[in-house]
Amino acid sequence: MTREQYIQTLQRELQKINREIDLRIISGEKYFELAKEHKLLLKRIYQHTHKNSVKSFFSKFFSASSLQF
Repeated sequence: MTREQYIQTLQRELQKINREIDLRIISGEKYFELAKEHKLLLKRIYQHTHKNSVKSFFSKFFSASSLQF
């Protein structure tokens, strides 16, 4: 599974949890456990997308060719 496929899978799972939370809010039920899962999925998505963007940012500015004197 590629990183992009993994992120898409996490996003689909997040959408399912969002729908379930919405339904529970409408019906007045508790959704504490689902909120914890939601937060965990957001954290995983952020970790997998943010690391690479920071890495690419620094690689653009600090590449070996740009550090030549």
